[in-house]
Amino acid sequence: MRFAAIDIGSNAIRLLLCNVYEKDGQAIFKKSELVRVPVRLGDDAFLHKRITDHKVNQLCKTMSAFRDLIEVFGAISYKACATSAMREAENGDEIITYIKRNTGIQIEIIDGKTEAQIIYSNHIAENLERGLSYLYIDVGGGSTELTLFSNGKILASQSFNVGTIRFLHENVKKEIWTDFKNWIKTNTAAFKPLVAIGSGGNINKLVKMSGKKDSKSMSYERLKELREHIEQYSVEERITQLNLNPDRADVIVPAAKIFLTVMKNAGISEILVPQVGLSDGIIHLLYEQHRGWPENSA
Repeated sequence: MRFAAIDIGSNAIRLLLCNVYEKDGQAIFKKSELVRVPVRLGDDAFLHKRITDHKVNQLCKTMSAFRDLIEVFGAISYKACATSAMREAENGDEIITYIKRNTGIQIEIIDGKTEAQIIYSNHIAENLERGLSYLYIDVGGGSTELTLFSNGKILASQSFNVGTIRFLHENVKKEIWTDFKNWIKTNTAAFKPLVAIGSGGNINKLVKMSGKKDSKSMSYERLKELREHIEQYSVEERITQLNLNPDRADVIVPAAKIFLTVMKNAGISEILVPQVGLSDGIIHLLYEQHRGWPENSA
């Protein structure tokens, strides 16, 4: 079976194409392709509360290309979810109608709670050590989703308008930043030791830059050192000397700041990075929906 997920984020738009195999009653998820287009809708949405015609045109062209890839791939179903930037844009509903009419792609704008639930649907908790508590941290361009779980059960979940593009534009309100830190302290106080699970393109890149081959974890201290190291370079130098993509070079430092802030306020010394996110969660949901359909409608 083949499924496709579209994640319309504030910094980039992603298409994940995934094969799913069933063996001995278990589903095996095998990523086929991941296409990422840096449209950066958040530049418009967070500053002007509207997405400009130029960005809408970019989004429409991207959706048209994704539609063709989904068709060629032979996906039996797809789901397209838009997050923080489209949530905040006053013309979000108009854009959805326009995209549907011109590309056939139906986009759903999801709230922060739904975003966190979809990310959690990756079933990461099932593969973690029982008896420990975890804080799932998904950092995007417009928002950060935090999910606290222990023994495989969600205990608390919250979305905050704290994101990398918001920081770039100095658009993170002081009261929200304070609420963000207070929520972390209050909800994690009773859970020690606590391990972080990081999600998003920036933490994936930071782990790769940490120098540990094939590593999927990083200590608080190493992340702090890495952030300080990257900060010494200008954005241009990060592109030419650190080999970062242009749309990654400016947001990677605020992303590190957000992760470090969460870990510090929760008393967390290590972050696991399984390299899964919203698009992976969408694939899991599509598979579960397909498995639940009557056989004659599959």
